[in-house]
Amino acid sequence: MDYTFGIVISGTMEDVEERVTAALGEEGFGILTRIDVQATFKAKLDIDSDPYVILGACNPPLAYRMIQADVEIGALLPCNVVLRQEAGGVAVRFMDPDVMVSVVDAQGVEAIAGEARERLSRVAAALT
Repeated sequence: MDYTFGIVISGTMEDVEERVTAALGEEGFGILTRIDVQATFKAKLDIDSDPYVILGACNPPLAYRMIQADVEIGALLPCNVVLRQEAGGVAVRFMDPDVMVSVVDAQGVEAIAGEARERLSRVAAALT
């Protein structure tokens, strides 16, 4: 099972991150966390690596509904978005919310995950 979907966008990591953050905002997602994996590897392991950022995106109404359906589902939240520098530009990969459906057996989760996936798919489409 694929657990991500996404696109490759031309531009710098900084520009793409701004575009992704704005597009997520249009769909009701805010950024809860930002992890600069490249900087962490350098600081903690003294390893140089390619630019790689993980954005923890959250749509509060959807997250609330998920937690109401299954209080333990917070371990699978937020919806992570990975920005990764590659030869053709910046890969933007979205965690597929449908993956939650495969590991959580709670009433209502499938519909909420579907709505989250639709919103994230619209974000990806808006970036192209």
